[in-house]
Amino acid sequence: MAFHWFRKEKKEYPEFFQSYLDLFENKSNPEIDATRFVAFDTETTGLNTKEDRVLSIGAVAFTGKIIAVKNSLELYVHQEIFKPETVKIHELLRTGKEKISELEAIKAFLAYIKDSVLIAHHANFDKNMINEMLKRNGLGKLKNTFIDTGVLYRKSKHIIYRENLPHYSLDDLCKELKVPKVDRHTASGDALITAVIFLKILARLDKQKHLNWDYLLSGF
Repeated sequence: MAFHWFRKEKKEYPEFFQSYLDLFENKSNPEIDATRFVAFDTETTGLNTKEDRVLSIGAVAFTGKIIAVKNSLELYVHQEIFKPETVKIHELLRTGKEKISELEAIKAFLAYIKDSVLIAHHANFDKNMINEMLKRNGLGKLKNTFIDTGVLYRKSKHIIYRENLPHYSLDDLCKELKVPKVDRHTASGDALITAVIFLKILARLDKQKHLNWDYLLSGF
C-alpha cells in the first residue's frame, strides 16, 4: 500500500508583505531604550471589526524618549461603507481629504511600522481592524508585538487611578497623567496622545524598578 504524505504549502504573498514577514525571522528584543515603538490609532465607521471599515490611520514612531512627530504617518482610506452617524466622532466626511485604497494604506502602514513594537489604547480593536484589512486583501495577520496602554496602566497597581473602573478611556489617562488632548478623536492626534501616555507610564515604572520586557509584555 502506498502512503502519500501531504505538506501544506507555504502561501505565497506579494513581495511587500513577504518583506514585512522576513523582518521577524530570528527577531530578538533589544534593550527597551533602544527599541523602536510605534503608537497608532484608527478611526473607523463603527465598532464591529467584521463589518465596519477603517477610515484613517495615524501613527508616530519613537525610540527612547524622542517622538519623531515630523515623521509621523497619517492616512485616509477610501471606503464604500460610510455611516453618517459616526461623523460627529471622527469628523471624516466622504470628501475633503485625499484618500487612498485599502491596499495602498496597508503598504504604507507596513512600510512605516516595520518590526516595531506597536502601542495602542484598547489595542485589540485597532489590531483586529487592521487584520481585517489585511484579510480582505489576501494577506496574513500583523506579526508585531503589541502593548495596550489601558491594560499596562491597569495592571500597574502602584499607579492605578479610579481603582474600580473596569477599563480606562484615553480621556481618563489624559486627565490623570496630565496629557493635553490635542486633536482628540483624530487618528494622528490619538496616536500622539497614546505615545505620550506610554512614555509617562514607562517613567513611573522605571522609578518602581519594573521597567523590563517581562513586566511590559505580561498579560498581553
